[in-house]
Amino acid sequence: MPIENIPFISNGGGIYRPYLSVRITNPHTGKSLKTFGLIDTGADDCALPATFAVILGHNLSAGKMKDISTGNGVTKAYSHTTKFEILNLTDDTVLYTIMDTPVDCLPNLNTVLLGVNHFLNAFILTVNYPNHIFSIKYP
Repeated sequence: MPIENIPFISNGGGIYRPYLSVRITNPHTGKSLKTFGLIDTGADDCALPATFAVILGHNLSAGKMKDISTGNGVTKAYSHTTKFEILNLTDDTVLYTIMDTPVDCLPNLNTVLLGVNHFLNAFILTVNYPNHIFSIKYP
């Protein structure tokens, strides 16, 4: 089922960005949280703030550590596995589930990034910047 014409969300400063409503679950603990994830075609992988990893019951430093390049330079990331569910904005029904998704947990990140590998590469993404809307569908 395509998810069509989702309005961008403003950050309050007049900048509109494409965010999806998602529930993120740690498959090992069953703990989950509902949030918004930024569609980020410039991110190779999905990423979570380190504080979210703790809420989900991940032992942050027990994840596979790696150095990654970000817009702010090189930083340490800790990889963990999660389940992403894309939610309907109006009633929170699950539209898509992406199991066993590797994510990088970053200490200085403030928002969930939905990157290309293991997430966006599963969908056809259409972005209409002039009208501040986007659509995704499973091929």
